[in-house]
Amino acid sequence: MRDNKDDGIEGEEENFADLLDSFDSQTGDDVRVGEKIRGAIIAIGQDAVFVDTGTKSDGIVEKDELLDEGGQLPYKVGDLLELYVISNNGQEIKLSRALSGIGGLDLLTDAYENAVPVEGKVKAPCKGGFQVEVLKRRAFCPISQMDLQYVAAPDDYVGETYQFLITQLEEDARNIVVSRRRLMEQEQKKIHDAFLEALREGDILEGRVTKLMPYGAFVELIPGIEGMVHLSELSWSRVEKADEVLNPHDPVTVKVIGISQREKAGLPKIALSVKQVTGDPWETVEEEFQPGKEVKGTVKRCVKFGVFVEIAPGIEGLVHISEMSYRKRVLKPEDEVKTGQVVGVMIKDVDAKARRISLSMKDVEGDPWLEVGERYHVGQSLRGRIEKREGFGIFVSLEPGVTGLLPKSNLDRSPDAQAIAKLREGDTIPVLIQAINPEERKITLAPGDGGEETDWRAFTGKGEAMGSLGAKLKKALDAKKA
Repeated sequence: MRDNKDDGIEGEEENFADLLDSFDSQTGDDVRVGEKIRGAIIAIGQDAVFVDTGTKSDGIVEKDELLDEGGQLPYKVGDLLELYVISNNGQEIKLSRALSGIGGLDLLTDAYENAVPVEGKVKAPCKGGFQVEVLKRRAFCPISQMDLQYVAAPDDYVGETYQFLITQLEEDARNIVVSRRRLMEQEQKKIHDAFLEALREGDILEGRVTKLMPYGAFVELIPGIEGMVHLSELSWSRVEKADEVLNPHDPVTVKVIGISQREKAGLPKIALSVKQVTGDPWETVEEEFQPGKEVKGTVKRCVKFGVFVEIAPGIEGLVHISEMSYRKRVLKPEDEVKTGQVVGVMIKDVDAKARRISLSMKDVEGDPWLEVGERYHVGQSLRGRIEKREGFGIFVSLEPGVTGLLPKSNLDRSPDAQAIAKLREGDTIPVLIQAINPEERKITLAPGDGGEETDWRAFTGKGEAMGSLGAKLKKALDAKKA
């Protein structure tokens, strides 16, 4: 029993030792010079700030390095800092935002080999780049390595202090080449990775238009990451060119509608939509537009069978050619309206499911046949315009939208038939109203004499009457006898 108990105690001691070793290995001073760490402030001293490095050793950063432009420390205990490890002796880990001040060759070598940023001040532009002072030594930064974007005005960088990476260190630090761009790319990649990790289809984002193309527009979501809005996604209205809707540099709200698989050496393709930020207007079309309602719309397209009119953004309806006018026969829609013209239309039918709306222009202008019975009467003599000749007679326009028929049978009985036969379409002709049927939209005509009331019964078989020329001849003879 005693031996077993001793064995148990000895086993427990061994297990505790293993756990302690495991803890030491997990929390050991395994941070390397040049590594960037993120830790919370655990204490603020008079000259230094102490940071939790996640190891057995705390990190120390000089307080002066963290002061703002007003000389104040903008941090408190618990705030997180991102700093670089510039030395680690096993007892103390020194941290820094970047190497600065006066440094010897060893410090430059450490910064170069461990990719630790160094603070540098741009002194002057030179051939191919800039002279930069780092750790009180002269370095060269190629112009292509000064920024992520093309450097159009080099003088704008002179006098500024930035962080750089040493990319070349030769001849005992007499030849130093630095890059700001490489450091910016590293930081940008972290931002990109975090952004893309959180990005989801359906997200609504604010962006800026960077470029317009024939097929759509590119929108910058964050610096370095763009998405594309296809023409079909710019607006619920029909869009032929992107500049009809957007201009370069415009701020724009977009919805993410697609994210492609990320390629190994690049960014994923992000499909965006401007129109889907707002709802589909067809979802509420039946609430806004009911048959019989008169609205204004813009002519979008003319086709052989009519015109398409936009009555609201993304809502187009068709005015069939037969619905364009009561007052004239429309043969070519483009002869009546032009693209971009604002016209009045009446809603005739709405089919939201099929996304179709039937419109009428003629119902807005009014049907002239509604008052035909008030404006015309049987026996009335007036002048009309020949609209069309057919084998069975002549169509004569009495006013825009009101056409009567001069039948061939009435022409044959007229003494002026030969004269009428010589008239052409568009010529005026005297006519006599023989019959009116507003319900069937029909008016029957007979030849008139151009001014005197002609007996319409001559063309109905209800009486006897002579033609206009015969009547004039008889009147002349009677006058002579008297």
